[in-house]
Amino acid sequence: MIRRQKEQLSVQAEKPQNGNGLLIMKKILNGPDELDQKGRAFNHCFLDPGSGLGYHKHNGTMETMYILKGEAEYVDEKGDKTVLYPGDVTITDSGQGHSIYAIGTETLEFIALVLFKE
Repeated sequence: MIRRQKEQLSVQAEKPQNGNGLLIMKKILNGPDELDQKGRAFNHCFLDPGSGLGYHKHNGTMETMYILKGEAEYVDEKGDKTVLYPGDVTITDSGQGHSIYAIGTETLEFIALVLFKE
């Protein structure tokens, strides 16, 4: 299968996870069927400065984020804040929580992969 960029579904979420602003997600793979029922999402995500996903917990899923562009403030389940840069990776396991906000002056871009935990 080949899916051209112009064929990727684009989804928008206002105030994602009770956060701020607008999250735009380009679906790299379209849900569980294309993830062989092993995951929920594989998306290229965009957040403008000041926008972000509010704190939320993962129950039955784990999420990996790979930062492509921009800077982010990431808060983990302990409340620890970390600034992320391109090339950084986060892993939030089932039972853990996190938030991520775009900081700085450019749009934050990251890849998000959400997999089911057995």
